[in-house]
Amino acid sequence: MSRKQSRKCKQDKLQVPKLEALEQINLDAAGLDIGDAEIYVAVPEGRDSESVRVFQTFTRDLHSLADWLAACNVKTVAMESTGVYWIPIYEILEERGFQVYLVNARHVKNVPGRKTDILDCQWIQQLHTYGLLRASFRPPEDVCALRALVRHRDTLIRSSVAEIQRMQKALQQMNVKLTNVISDITGVTGMSIIRDILAGERDSRKLAAHRDFRCKKSEEEIAKSLEGNYKPEHVFALAQSLQAHDFYQGQIKTCDVEIKEQYEAFEPQVDVTEHPLTPGKQPKPRRNEPDFDLRLYLYQMAGVDLTRIPGIGVLTTQKVLSETGVDMSPWPTNKHFASWLSLCPHNDKTGGKIIRSKTKKSQNRAAAALRIAATSLLHSKSALGGYYRSMRARLGKPEAVTATAHKLARIIYAMLKNQTEYRDPGEGYYEGQARQRAINNLKRKAKKLGFELVSNQV
Repeated sequence: MSRKQSRKCKQDKLQVPKLEALEQINLDAAGLDIGDAEIYVAVPEGRDSESVRVFQTFTRDLHSLADWLAACNVKTVAMESTGVYWIPIYEILEERGFQVYLVNARHVKNVPGRKTDILDCQWIQQLHTYGLLRASFRPPEDVCALRALVRHRDTLIRSSVAEIQRMQKALQQMNVKLTNVISDITGVTGMSIIRDILAGERDSRKLAAHRDFRCKKSEEEIAKSLEGNYKPEHVFALAQSLQAHDFYQGQIKTCDVEIKEQYEAFEPQVDVTEHPLTPGKQPKPRRNEPDFDLRLYLYQMAGVDLTRIPGIGVLTTQKVLSETGVDMSPWPTNKHFASWLSLCPHNDKTGGKIIRSKTKKSQNRAAAALRIAATSLLHSKSALGGYYRSMRARLGKPEAVTATAHKLARIIYAMLKNQTEYRDPGEGYYEGQARQRAINNLKRKAKKLGFELVSNQV
């Protein structure tokens, strides 16, 4: 069959749908353009003498805005997710019973059309009327509260880390090479030495006597590193940074108390008396983990123990659940879930050819946590560890991290949706699959060349 005949055959089989004019879906729709000081609101024409109004962003004005929308018989509202300005009006409108669409600004710009001589709020209102806007995912209110606390906790940790870096800088300026002999200056040995320095002690041997028995370096080496040039201005900077670090550590503990109360407000998904948490070999607790039993609270919240997945610790589980919640119904399949996390290829096609297939750039915190978890599987004696090493050898580190994070996301989706526990198939599971694929490829090539591949294994 010639190429022309083949093309004609495909055209005959192809059923081309008839394009009709766009139909108005949301007749009672409003559009909001939110700023720091003013909010422009557009409603359908004929609902009021003015179809566009401007409101200030004070709380009283936000309630007046909601009253005006109700008077105009508006049932659904669309707004762009601009900064954090949308949060108060979103919460107020949701409490008043409106169906609120939080729209990605990128999606609004990607919709073709002329926007000349009309306001942004009118453009959003028109697009929403024709059903061209899709609401962004927002978890339930209790999960949003947990998410805000977890994000705030991460901010406190980053601030604390910044003060540690300033402490290291002050020590280097005094030529105190403490970082050369201990791995962490905020450990038992480091903090004891720093506090003694700020108390006025300058004898390096007395300072080195604070060495913890677990420290690998000897007292002599530590004493040698503490023979510095203790200038008053650098000691002052060290004291300020230590006070700030202690302050942030206290704030983190206070935040942990609030997070614990938020977990207690969740309705448990599992009765721990009937289905107790299975004890397992847990990794060494990280420094930033809270004092309470976070693993138990996460188990009660999710109904399954996600920490049984290799590479997934309690802090990673907390970050993922605080971003996604435990209800997987917003994503029909695990592919939709991975796409929302931006952990799958984003295929750009033109002329039937894929010109780009890289993952989309995203600031999704859950995806970032899964990527970090994927990197920790390099030396894991598990199936996921074998998968990561196989992908790393075949694709390279960046692509292997994304592929493993994608697999972790699919596992989490299946566990939360089906309420099933994770069972590790073993280190050789994926390695065996890779070996079998290689054998099949060799057999296919041998058959194509007229040979037969025979195994010499008994």
